[in-house]
Amino acid sequence: MTIACLDLEGVLVPEIWIAFAENTHLDELKITTRDEPDYDKLMRYRIGILKREGLGLNEIRAVISKIQPFEGAKEFLDALRRMMQAVIISDTFTQFSGPLMEKLGMPTIFCNTLIASESGEITGYKMRCSDSKLTTVRALQSMGYDTVAVGDSFNDLKMIHAGKAGFLFRSTEKIVRDNPDIKHYTEFGDLLEAFREAMA
Repeated sequence: MTIACLDLEGVLVPEIWIAFAENTHLDELKITTRDEPDYDKLMRYRIGILKREGLGLNEIRAVISKIQPFEGAKEFLDALRRMMQAVIISDTFTQFSGPLMEKLGMPTIFCNTLIASESGEITGYKMRCSDSKLTTVRALQSMGYDTVAVGDSFNDLKMIHAGKAGFLFRSTEKIVRDNPDIKHYTEFGDLLEAFREAMA
């Protein structure tokens, strides 16, 4: 049995923090896991900026409500789910993911949780488990699944390397250059075919 493990932001939908940065004109928030591999450092940086600017969960959710999946993403995911089971494994947060999952046809998602006050001030975050993407893939493998993963960032590399097959999708030149052993795709049709071949 094979299960597809997909990153969310950068693969199926635009980066939430970049969209928020553009909406608020805070270019400091455009840094993502494509740029900073240390996730805890990145989140502490983001939370510090939000606190300084008096921004929180309500403002971010307002931006998320306007984000649409990439063109062809839902159709790709629908076709993939007809081929095999699929889960989204993301370092986003439950407070962010709901509207995006609705637009993608309500796939299963494993993600993290923000710590926020009733007013919406974000004070911290709680990871679902340590090294969450790799840990989740290993858990699926322990249940008898072969995994095939796709992502675009530093924090996807371990789960990509851990499975039967794995791919990069619309990643950065640096990540692609530094990981020549991972096939890189830029179109959903080609990525779907890669999953089909991995199942064979």
